[in-house]
Amino acid sequence: MVVLKKEVWLTILEPTIGSEINKTRPCVVISPDIANKYKDSVIIVPLTSTKRNYPSRVDCEFKNKEGQIVIDQIRTIDKSRLVKKLGTIDDETSDKVYEIIKIYFK
Repeated sequence: MVVLKKEVWLTILEPTIGSEINKTRPCVVISPDIANKYKDSVIIVPLTSTKRNYPSRVDCEFKNKEGQIVIDQIRTIDKSRLVKKLGTIDDETSDKVYEIIKIYFK
């Protein structure tokens, strides 16, 4: 399975525990392409339509829907959880995601 950084995939996040973001939902792949090529897992960040004023969220528009990319819910998942490729986020949104990740984990 070919999976690339910045792609948005419909992703099965269940089962979850506690406050982990759940459901089958769009997620952005943030792991580097070289890792995605050789590993059976990818690093993803979920999207949500619920907007919160948290510093760990990146506002975005994907498929004409407003939402946020939830940096505080980064997960490594097996590729078998990826259901269907939905598209790709734009470069500006991607840059914001990596900027917030850098700040969040500094």
